[in-house]
Amino acid sequence: MCAHLGVGARPGVPVDDVLVLVDAVLREAGLTRAAVRSLATLAARAAEPGVAGAAAELGVPLRGFAAGELAAVSVPHPSALPLAATGTSSVAEAAALLSAGMGASATAGASRAVLLVPKRKSRRVTCAIATCVPVCPHEHAPGVRLLPLAHGYIAGEPGSPPTIPTPHTTAAMDTHTHAHTDTHDLRHHGDAEVRDEKLIDLAVNVRTNTPPDWLRKRIADSLTGLAAYPDGRAARAAVAVRHDLPTGRVLLTAGAAEAFVLLARALPVRRPVVVHPQFTEPEAALRDAGHEVGRVLLRAEDGFRLDPAAVPEDADLVVIGNPTNPTSVLHPAESIAALARPGRTLVVDEAFMDAVPGERESLAGRTDVPGLVVLRSLTKTWGLAGLRIGYVLAEPETIALLEGAQPLWPVSTPALVAAEACMSPAALAEAEHAAHRIAVERAHLLAGLAEFDEVRTVAGAEGPFVLLRIDGADAIRDRLRLLGFAARRGDTFPGLDRNWLRLAVRDRATTNRFLQALDQALLLGG
Repeated sequence: MCAHLGVGARPGVPVDDVLVLVDAVLREAGLTRAAVRSLATLAARAAEPGVAGAAAELGVPLRGFAAGELAAVSVPHPSALPLAATGTSSVAEAAALLSAGMGASATAGASRAVLLVPKRKSRRVTCAIATCVPVCPHEHAPGVRLLPLAHGYIAGEPGSPPTIPTPHTTAAMDTHTHAHTDTHDLRHHGDAEVRDEKLIDLAVNVRTNTPPDWLRKRIADSLTGLAAYPDGRAARAAVAVRHDLPTGRVLLTAGAAEAFVLLARALPVRRPVVVHPQFTEPEAALRDAGHEVGRVLLRAEDGFRLDPAAVPEDADLVVIGNPTNPTSVLHPAESIAALARPGRTLVVDEAFMDAVPGERESLAGRTDVPGLVVLRSLTKTWGLAGLRIGYVLAEPETIALLEGAQPLWPVSTPALVAAEACMSPAALAEAEHAAHRIAVERAHLLAGLAEFDEVRTVAGAEGPFVLLRIDGADAIRDRLRLLGFAARRGDTFPGLDRNWLRLAVRDRATTNRFLQALDQALLLGG
């Protein structure tokens, strides 16, 4: 990312004072000095030794803008003091935006200038960072747009309180069996939000910068063996060892999605029930197999928490996610285990469990819960959505039924190699580190969202995504697309409507840019 610094300074400011604030602002943006492309200020201050020395120390050009040029830029944090002294209400923000806008103009309208970090102050210096972000291809605004952002889009420190109260305990939930006509598009998934568009992706929950290089190499090396039919024994054994289970309790699948199809087709099911809101593919697969599907709808006012008593006693197949997509709620393992009954298959989708530090509340590896089926995916944490690899953990009799419904060689050799590699101790340690990093970045995102009065997030998020409610979120989502960001619509999930959005957790710099865009989208809505 290219960073353009805007600096306001009092006469006689030392270079060290400028650089101390510059470094602090860069840290806030998650950037280093290497990302800086220019330093800009008021033309009358460009000759100040402290400002000129800071630009020289950073090794970047120093740009001086006339007071009239800076005054023409709308800034989010105007101040009367610099306005009286210099003729512009925020030298740092206006200079940063103008400097970044010069770079955006050079790309023939493909980018726009936005603030990455707003004005920050020390005793004698102010500093802001702007950058260029891509313009959505279908946006026809000419040239660069300097966004007049309002306050509240930079997060506070991680660990801020949740944005809605801790949910009260209640057993009241909505349970119904629906006809095959449905207003929810169960086949809509996050990839549709970014397909064919150059947008910053907050719609898909695959971890960024994956697969790691070592995993890419293992997969690439496997291509020399493509002439032979796939042999899944080593990968199956590796999964079994990872969960301390016999291999007869493990089945490798082409992603968790294939497992849902196998369950729907292979098991003798009479009354399946899906706990919503959650990933819609299990219900879609059950419907496709001719089943009438019951729903337990968890409620927003209860924090989307599970009450086992709400699930009908006669349900012989129950599907629930943990942590649940899209709510990011992590249900207690014992609450889910309490759903087990003689003659019932209990399916727990743990596709995002490896993004939870310590995988607490996981039921994978448990053999004391009758009828338990745990599904895992390797596509999210390891960036293997295009390779399709996951697995099922269940009683041997259930595994045999599912395996009998699979075609021959359902998992490719590269996918098998990836599965085995991801079960190694080093890979598990890497995944655990990533889970802790996600938790930190999620806290930053939630703290930033808490600054908006219009936004309510679901408390206690534990997955690599968060669910939020905004009145008119569908319109906000469209505006975010114009600003270069893709968010996952919520109205395709049973139990949610047009006022919900799901956001993937990203790195701090991307989150800060998104929060700016959200601020702009809310302003555009009046």
